Amino acid sequence: MQGGVIAQIEAFRKMTVGDLRREWERLYGEPSRSRNRNYLWRRLAWRVQELAHGGLSDTAKARIGELAPAEFVRARVPAGFQPPSPDARPVATQTRPARDPRLPSPGTVISRRWRGRELRLLSLDDGYELEGIRYDSLTEAARAATGSHWNGRLFWGLTERKRRK
Repeated sequence: MQGGVIAQIEAFRKMTVGDLRREWERLYGEPSRSRNRNYLWRRLAWRVQELAHGGLSDTAKARIGELAPAEFVRARVPAGFQPPSPDARPVATQTRPARDPRLPSPGTVISRRWRGRELRLLSLDDGYELEGIRYDSLTEAARAATGSHWNGRLFWGLTERKRRK
């Protein structure tokens, strides 16, 4: 069986786009929308191996179902593909932290002297406030205070500059 699969794949390499599209329809049961030769022969090679040796495991299909967004518009689901139901296996959800742990907690006030001025930056839930004006990022607040570009965490003393030796 293995020799037959390899022979079929090698035959696909020598086919024209029209021949590959006919093979596509034979193996997938629907016409191909692509005319890209490389794409067609690679997908046909996959299909021949899938038919000979089996496709993705149920575990892999379930994982794809978890990772793929529900409304992926550019993809067309292959005919006959049935994703596993969400009840089939509990989905492990990983929650991301709501805020970068390197940033100050909301309510924190950072004080800094800059060219004789005392700057007080208030950390909010969704940004920062400096002299009554709201900013989206530390960098934006540092630029407003100095008039030039600064790394926000560096300017406000939340990180140290790493000097090369």
